[in-house]
Amino acid sequence: MNPTGPLAGKTIVVTRPQAQAGPLAAAIAAQGGQPLNFPLLEIGPATDPQALTSAIARLADYSLAIFISPNAVAYALPAILACGPWPAGLLPAAVGQGTVKELAAHGIAGCVAPRERFDSEALLELPELAAGQVAGKRVAIFRGDGGRELLADTLRARGAAVDCIVCYRRSGPAGVAPLLAAWRAGKLDALTVSSSEGLRYLVDLLDAEGCRYLQKTPVFVPHARIAENARALGLSNIILTDAADAGIVAGLRAYNWAV
Repeated sequence: MNPTGPLAGKTIVVTRPQAQAGPLAAAIAAQGGQPLNFPLLEIGPATDPQALTSAIARLADYSLAIFISPNAVAYALPAILACGPWPAGLLPAAVGQGTVKELAAHGIAGCVAPRERFDSEALLELPELAAGQVAGKRVAIFRGDGGRELLADTLRARGAAVDCIVCYRRSGPAGVAPLLAAWRAGKLDALTVSSSEGLRYLVDLLDAEGCRYLQKTPVFVPHARIAENARALGLSNIILTDAADAGIVAGLRAYNWAV
């Protein structure tokens, strides 16, 4: 920890799933902050593995395989590679650069992904997903349970046959006692939130006291859609940052903590 950094003396909550929280927590600490890890989403294997098993059996029939998140890679790719090499004619695609890196760590290169905005809309703008490229093709989307249907619906509208393969499940935290304790002690200065779903879990779990604390606490989010959902949940102290961990840290550094 850097005791003279721009975040010195600030306790900042990192709400990413436990397996992905480390880099952001380390970046906050490098700027002098005290990261408080509190995952708003717990990740586990899919309740029913049959969808993944079936998809692996016909993997060579697909032309495009889209991984929604690093979790999709972590829960699908080892099972895929255990059954054989990645099919030569199967183009991998990802929503974000973190997922690209996770695929590369498993030896999957040549991944198609957005370079700036990291969402389904940006992925759909890429030429590899244009109607002329996907019409008549089979597409596999590896994802968690629930989530948005925009990607699958749009690709179907463009003429693709799309299978959504649930390879992991998400659930919220059991309680919020660590956050309440930090708030009451005056040792919670900000939250970083990278999931609308996780934020909903948090709001649902907070009582009136917790909601009052949350209203006063700056919430840093790396995507406009999360900011919009936060406002819909009644939050007002929302700081929209640039994307990914680097964008969140830059937003934390630039914030006027004297406010």
